[in-house]
Amino acid sequence: MGSTKFVHLSFKSAYSLAEGAIHIKDIAAWAKAEGMPAIAITDTNNLFGALEFSETLKGAGVQPIIGCALSLKTPYFKSTRQTSGDKIYPVHLIAQNRAGFKNLLKIVSSAHLDASGGDDPHQDLDDLEGKTEGLILMTGGAEGPLGALIKDGRTAEAEALLETLKGLFPGRLYIEIQRHGMDIEKKTEEGFLELAYGMDLPLVATNNAVSLR
Repeated sequence: MGSTKFVHLSFKSAYSLAEGAIHIKDIAAWAKAEGMPAIAITDTNNLFGALEFSETLKGAGVQPIIGCALSLKTPYFKSTRQTSGDKIYPVHLIAQNRAGFKNLLKIVSSAHLDASGGDDPHQDLDDLEGKTEGLILMTGGAEGPLGALIKDGRTAEAEALLETLKGLFPGRLYIEIQRHGMDIEKKTEEGFLELAYGMDLPLVATNNAVSLR
């Protein structure tokens, strides 16, 4: 994407184990070469690369944006007799300012420390209350909780989820659309558009960049 009109907001570095393979110094060099004014890091459930990313990107003259792909547990995907364990889906959190970064630290720490024994790191939707100032939430595309509800035809619950998120992130909630060529993205995009227009919510386009090749 060699255009200053596009800023990556979903970028996995080598700190996303088994997901990303890009070293931060390579992200900085690539963003600078492509003329990007800014770029975000959104590693999965961790901020291990935040300091290195900030210092390296600033050194390259590119604005660093700190974020995280957070595994979020909502009340819409409870375990049943046929399934064991609640299903958890990712959303993207982006820090707007210092207060947002501090809250992001709290949320990511809670995702690890408060998870029950044996559970993967995650944050419960209810536990976001009081921790959202200065944070933007993007709904995670087709693989996020909103996408899962739309895929299953659960429109009323999708609207209820968005209403809850609007309350937690007033003016800072974006319905996220991605196009990686996956069938699930094609099946959910129309639903995303209808919800965005129907609930007066902004759209954001991201692609999950895990490689520079």
